[in-house]
Amino acid sequence: MEKSSKIYLAGHTGLVGSSILSELKEQGYTNILTRTHRELELLDFQSVADFFKSEKPEYVILAAATVGGINANNTFPAEFIYQNIQIQNNVIHNSYLSEVKKLLFLGSSCIYPRDCLQPIKEEYLLTGSLESTNEPYAIAKIAGIKMCQSYNRQYKTDYICVMPTNLYGINDNFHPENSHVIPGMITRIHNAKIKNAPSVTIWGTGNPRREFLFSRDLANACLYLLNSYSGNKIINIGTGIDLTIKELALLICDIVGYKGNLVFDSSQPDGTPRKLLDVARLTNLGWSYTTSLRDGLTMTYNWFVQNRQVLTI
Repeated sequence: MEKSSKIYLAGHTGLVGSSILSELKEQGYTNILTRTHRELELLDFQSVADFFKSEKPEYVILAAATVGGINANNTFPAEFIYQNIQIQNNVIHNSYLSEVKKLLFLGSSCIYPRDCLQPIKEEYLLTGSLESTNEPYAIAKIAGIKMCQSYNRQYKTDYICVMPTNLYGINDNFHPENSHVIPGMITRIHNAKIKNAPSVTIWGTGNPRREFLFSRDLANACLYLLNSYSGNKIINIGTGIDLTIKELALLICDIVGYKGNLVFDSSQPDGTPRKLLDVARLTNLGWSYTTSLRDGLTMTYNWFVQNRQVLTI
């Protein structure tokens, strides 16, 4: 991409989108198109079509999605499958109609089977059953991957698909219940520290293993791939390192400065027992992460303290 190329970033206000926006600006890209939800309803095909016809972006980064943690996925499965498929259909098809040069589609590591071999290789897609707690979201993302690959095959488009591991970072959703694991833990543990609570409850057994990537590292990887990769193979983006949820909680307690006890509520779902991505394909393309988990968590927590009011548990 040229520094002056017209780049449409869909979903620029979320965790991923805001990180990509910051990375684009830091790398000197000057012609970035963004629209808030109020300015452009991505669920409405005609609105999206009108936007593409009038703005004619050269590149598209599709970071817009309806997202959430286990509780949100369990509570709103209809919204997760409908809204994500609708957004993808509208943006990808109009990118084709408008002859966009290149599109990057952001998927999710939840597309892979619940019990597949670890670490997870890209070719494990569709080789087994999905994790039930986020199946509607995963199916929507798989549909997006197959749509991009199908347009590449039939229309010779240049649409690439990347699969990030679990993400965290600045500008995340820190709701104590409907957020992903790291921001939810940060909120609950911070509140417990403020209230001098003797303990904090963590959902699940604490035994599942997870991999986490700082959102700015993901943003850097996305721009790297936009400038260096074309093809129908999906690309995992992660660190290649995991830890247990209990170890994560203890690390957050250390960063926050909370000295109380952790109580694990085994009545809440654990989700997938382990989810670690094989990142050899990305490493072979010349990219690797730079932010350690401790450093990333520290930056995330400091941002949370400075930008969020304390939420009640």
